[in-house]
Amino acid sequence: MSKSDFGLIGLAVMGQNLVLNVESRGFRVSVYNRTTSVTDQFIADNPGKNFHGAHTMEAFVESVATPRKIMMLVQSKAGANPADRDAVDAVIDQLVPLLDPGDLIIDGGNTYFIHTERRSKELEAKGLLYIGTGVSGGEEGARKGPAIMPGGPASSWELIKPIFESISAKVNGEPCVTHIGSGGAGHYVKMVHNGIEYGDMQLICEAYQLFKTAGFSTDEIGAIFEQWNQGDLESYLIQITSKIFTIRDEETGEAVVELILDKAGQKGTGRWTVMNAADNTVVISTINAAVEARILSSMRSQRLAASGLFAGPTPKIDLPKDVLVQKVHDALYASKIISYAQGLDLIKKVGEAHGWGLNLGAIARIWRGGCIIRARFLNRITEAYERNPDLVNLMLDPFFMDILNRNQADWREIVALGVTNGIPIPAFSASLGYYDSYRAARLPANLLQAQRDFFGAHTYERIDKPEGEFFHTNWPDVVEG
Repeated sequence: MSKSDFGLIGLAVMGQNLVLNVESRGFRVSVYNRTTSVTDQFIADNPGKNFHGAHTMEAFVESVATPRKIMMLVQSKAGANPADRDAVDAVIDQLVPLLDPGDLIIDGGNTYFIHTERRSKELEAKGLLYIGTGVSGGEEGARKGPAIMPGGPASSWELIKPIFESISAKVNGEPCVTHIGSGGAGHYVKMVHNGIEYGDMQLICEAYQLFKTAGFSTDEIGAIFEQWNQGDLESYLIQITSKIFTIRDEETGEAVVELILDKAGQKGTGRWTVMNAADNTVVISTINAAVEARILSSMRSQRLAASGLFAGPTPKIDLPKDVLVQKVHDALYASKIISYAQGLDLIKKVGEAHGWGLNLGAIARIWRGGCIIRARFLNRITEAYERNPDLVNLMLDPFFMDILNRNQADWREIVALGVTNGIPIPAFSASLGYYDSYRAARLPANLLQAQRDFFGAHTYERIDKPEGEFFHTNWPDVVEG
């Protein structure tokens, strides 16, 4: 029997779709699942395909040609504690005694990057290669072409490059995959990608909430998103949103979206992004607002009780519908730019701290196809970093600066409309707050520094002295009582 070009462990839906993609590109694939009946069923469901199903890890490893390229799609539950170990470590522990020096293990799940860095070092000491790989696009992307974000040694990338380039999404003939950088860079970029995704989704939901409050029908809202998908807001998330509003429930005839309980789930990558941003002193207020919105949505019983206790205005939006649609469009576009700017700022700072050598333009390029946040304006982001690889913040690129300057008036009106009508739009508001803080020549942090010096003698700098010189004032005593 001929040896396989590629092996995959974990035949959940994502894994099945990914290996179908790999096989369709002319590669022979070995598959293994802990539950052997799943492997047998997959092979039976795909007769004539160039697959080999193995019942034991030993047989699976033996069936893959050296240097072996073995990918795991195993759910990771290890969090931000570097000492955490989980199912991914258990699979690696099974694999290692069976592998030869120079073999490559690929972790294709959503793994917190510190564990990728740890595993990479542990395996390197044993002569094995390791790549932490972000895969975005969901089940459909896995089958038809995802965006792929591999991070690890360059030698590892060269081994897997032919397969990953074959199976990835393509935009203008360019594969949506590149070597992100060393260590945990691939998983880190995928994590922040997911954080941006959280922000994008929340902003879209807030636009929907505004339209719904203004009395738009689901058909009208769907038509708005369909129209937006033909213009500068074109993206995968806008596209699927337009389709969501068209689906009717067979039992009631109502729009399915209006029958769905308003409790959002999350798998942790958005929360990881927020925690990591705080650790690295980077502001990602839009993403943070999106994560908090999901948490608040899950507190449904408390919200229902509070809805009858707390006062608020009776919402009334009097703007003509076409005017409201344009203003929400402008607010959404501006806020979306902020979400991406914050995410890329975080990637830039952490990449520099770890010495990953990240190319933000290349990262934006591979996000153009296959992934959940793919959007027309990612071409513009790529161009921005090609014009200026050292761009401090995406907002400072002339193209994006012009949009923010032109849209800021409508953006403010939409945030004010939400506030005065008691409509929660935390991501719109947080985005505008970031914009205004970033453009402010002077912030009230001088008072904050005085407070810190008052109660803790933390010292402060002065505007009339060179930066780096610190001062302390002997503030008056406070008399209690």
